Amino acid sequence: MRGICGQWGILLCLLQLSVAQISAAEWQVPLAGNTWRTQPGPGGSGVSRRGEVQWSDPAEVYSVFVRVDRAAQLRLQLRATAGNGAVLKVHGTGFERTLALDQVDAATYDLGVVDAREAGYVEIRFQGQEAGSGAAGFGRLQELLVSSDTADLQLDYVRNNEGGMFYWGRRGPSVHLSYRVPRDLDLEYAYSEITVPEGDDPIGTFYMANGFGEGYFGMQVNSATERRVLFSVWSPFQTDNPREIPAEQRIELLARGPEVVTGEFGNEGSGGQSFLRFPWQAGRRYGFLTRVQPDGKGSTIYTSWFGDLQAGDWRLIAKFRRPQTDTHLRRFHSFLESFSPDYGYLGRRGLYGGIRVRDIAGEWHECTAARFSVDATGGGRHRLDFRGGSQGQQFFLQNCGFFSVPGTAGSKFEIAASGKAVPDVDLAALHRAAAARP
Repeated sequence: MRGICGQWGILLCLLQLSVAQISAAEWQVPLAGNTWRTQPGPGGSGVSRRGEVQWSDPAEVYSVFVRVDRAAQLRLQLRATAGNGAVLKVHGTGFERTLALDQVDAATYDLGVVDAREAGYVEIRFQGQEAGSGAAGFGRLQELLVSSDTADLQLDYVRNNEGGMFYWGRRGPSVHLSYRVPRDLDLEYAYSEITVPEGDDPIGTFYMANGFGEGYFGMQVNSATERRVLFSVWSPFQTDNPREIPAEQRIELLARGPEVVTGEFGNEGSGGQSFLRFPWQAGRRYGFLTRVQPDGKGSTIYTSWFGDLQAGDWRLIAKFRRPQTDTHLRRFHSFLESFSPDYGYLGRRGLYGGIRVRDIAGEWHECTAARFSVDATGGGRHRLDFRGGSQGQQFFLQNCGFFSVPGTAGSKFEIAASGKAVPDVDLAALHRAAAARP
């Protein structure tokens, strides 16, 4: 009996050990796709393309973000090389410590325990206090190692660089609204309005108003001193290099407004592009009008106008001809995009309202329903700081900023109807101005 009990005891110990091993989950978080310089502001060269974080300025702070799907305790370790005596200050949710990178070669250092009290993002910040010897500065940081005994915990972060996800993950998820429009009608015009709330306009944001099957039209924050209104039409020839487009498939410029710059674009398909440098402001409401008109000769003409609604000022952006295309307006949608990886940790938000379409018979239709979607960065759970919704007579889109509660792809939203189908725009005057432009 004693021998049998001894055997059962050994089996019980092995079973307990196996259960413990199963419940203690571990994750390797690459810093390359999950880290930003957050102080003194976005930018810097500390996040390298080879996947390491390395810097030498003690004023700079680098933040790593991971997301838990429930309250949990996280044990943290740091994988670093070439510490050479550097000293870091490491602080985050409920903890702070000083860490000496005292190894010359690759080593793993304990950071302690973070107590995440609810579902959402956890931020871990690194700041240099003493530089190490040699050229490594505050060391070369590579991975954050996370483990937890919390049952069934899910940790979300940019897991690897497949498909260039370190780049796309640092940019953040793009979110979209697809509008419900009348069926079985040929649509010629798309109209929408955008208001950007104050403080929700960081550099690297594109608020796209009128998306259609062959292009897009919206406004951007390009730098601290420059903002643009952008209108582009893709060529029917599929390439990322505009120089490869055959002459018979190139987008033809028919007209452009004063001070509008026109040319070609690539790297996301290719085609004709136009933009107006315009100092649009957060808190103001702007209008976007696009016409899609077959010319009866196998091509389609696309024209877009931009309106500062509070000033009552409308202006032509550009008029393009797309060859080998015979279509009316299709796939009317809007989106919100972060296009600068350095600014991808900052939140942004846009309000989309006044959504209307006009059919070829001249009747306007108000659009009060939309379907929400997100790109592969959000769909693949690399980033979950995205959402959309409705409030009053406006839809909203929001992304980046590492807020805790994400949206759900496929959600459908409705807004209150304004009761006014026709927008405040003089189409005849706009067409006369477009016809007069070279």
